[in-house]
This record gives sequence, C-alpha cells and structure tokens, in this order.
Amino acid sequence: MGGVVDILSWICIGGGLFFSLMGGIGLLRFPDFYARCHAAGITDTLGSILILSGLMLQTGIELNLARLILILLFLLFTSPVAGHAIARAAHQHGLEAQVDGEDVTDA
Repeated sequence: MGGVVDILSWICIGGGLFFSLMGGIGLLRFPDFYARCHAAGITDTLGSILILSGLMLQTGIELNLARLILILLFLLFTSPVAGHAIARAAHQHGLEAQVDGEDVTDA
C-alpha cells in the first residue's frame, strides 16, 4: 500500500510543478495585464493545491497533516481573492484590456 501512496503523491507533486511552471511561462508570454493576472491566479492556486496534496499523502496522519490542511485552506481563500483585487484595482485605475494588440474600451 505504501508504494501506491508514494506514486500518487509524486503524481500530485509533479502535476503541481507542471502547473506552476506553466503559470510562470504564461506570465512571460501573455500579451496584457489581465491575461497575465489570470495565468498567475489559476495556476498558482491549482499548483499549490496539487503540491500540498502530494505532501499530505507523504506525511501520513500526524500534526504536520493538520498544518498542511490549514495552509491549503488559507491558500484556497486568499489566492483567488488577491487575484480579483489586483485585477479590479487595475480596472478602476483605467488599465484597459488588449485584444490583438489593440486596447478595448468599455462600451
């Protein structure tokens, strides 16, 4: 049974690393602020969920598992809220989205 848990945990950790890497590439490649904010928020949340899930599988039933669960809950609440707050502040300060290299105005 320990081998199955090890394989599942490494799959979760590898998936989390993959999504985190894709988020970093998205930050470099996407054209405007809002797309970059989306890439950072989604992949950061999903990557951290998968990495923490893999660590939880490795930890077993101990006090560290409770700490990892608290960290996971904290990230689930704060990461999307922070991404939304940053995008909303940018919108309120007049930063417009771009489509095909051109600014989009509100209709």
